[in-house]
Amino acid sequence: MEPRIRVENVSKTFTLHTQGGTRLAVMAGASLTVRPGECVALTGPSGAGKSTLMRIVYGNYRADAGSVTVAGTEVVNAEPRTVLALRRHVLGYVSQFLRVVPRVPTIEVVAEPCLAVGRCPASAEARARALLTRLNIPERLWGLSPLTFSGGEQQRVNIARGFAHAYPALLLDEPTASLDAANRAEVLRLIAEAKADGAAILGIFHDAEARAAICDRAVDVGAFMPAAGAATEGAG
Repeated sequence: MEPRIRVENVSKTFTLHTQGGTRLAVMAGASLTVRPGECVALTGPSGAGKSTLMRIVYGNYRADAGSVTVAGTEVVNAEPRTVLALRRHVLGYVSQFLRVVPRVPTIEVVAEPCLAVGRCPASAEARARALLTRLNIPERLWGLSPLTFSGGEQQRVNIARGFAHAYPALLLDEPTASLDAANRAEVLRLIAEAKADGAAILGIFHDAEARAAICDRAVDVGAFMPAAGAATEGAG
């Protein structure tokens, strides 16, 4: 079975403009694959580049070298409209932080990914209701903006939104962090269901028990860290 997410020889350097243009190499030769129905964990020490690699796959950061393909679409040099279409239909991303338009009701926040791919409003709302119920967001809160919620409630809304549409590929950044046992178990069930439906999932799981329960294998991002001192002066 062909990988749905493929990363090949990716390198990334950041230019520190507030530090005299120093260039800091953070990743070199990163390579991995994720097949349909597989969940792969990114591991490694803090600062190894796990979140950086996820953002490169999602198209938020542009790699300096190498290639990233998601469901056959090249991401690294893609036009913005191509990346946006990929995110709408193919590649979901559950980040650690909820970013939504203020004053939009929670039910609409969660339903929006379904509407974006053409589902009718009734179907999109039904999916949102089911997910909010599973993640224990009280119905009395559904008409309020999630920006008024506690941190844990916002995280669960973010997860509900990320799983609303059945994305063929999914990026998860600490999806079980700070959740109580019941909600943690429910999130793991959602991930298992997505895997069973054929999603290719790449995630960061600092929760070792969650990683062991849901991930098929791990990739140590620390192996892609450049040699110490790989910072160069003068960006030119």
